[in-house]
Amino acid sequence: MEKRPPQQVKVELTEPAAEGTYSNWVMITYGSSEFIIDFGRFLPGLPKAKVYSRIIMTPQHIKHLLKVLENNVSNYEKKFGEIKLLGDQEKAKGIGF
Repeated sequence: MEKRPPQQVKVELTEPAAEGTYSNWVMITYGSSEFIIDFGRFLPGLPKAKVYSRIIMTPQHIKHLLKVLENNVSNYEKKFGEIKLLGDQEKAKGIGF
């Protein structure tokens, strides 16, 4: 079987997307065929969080994302040191993380 060179993909990054959206809250739900990840902001003193972005992915893409994130966190910590988790993580789960 003939091996083809990898195809180059052009990625367009629009100006609004390049600015990014800050998120300090995330909620993940799933069904048999998809994962839904809502990113939002939880502000102190307010009883609710607002969702600013929703990403829907297949289970296969989520698993791939997990591996890519693990690899990138590992590389980050090798370069900059361990990322410390502050506070009681059980309490933090109540606000999405």
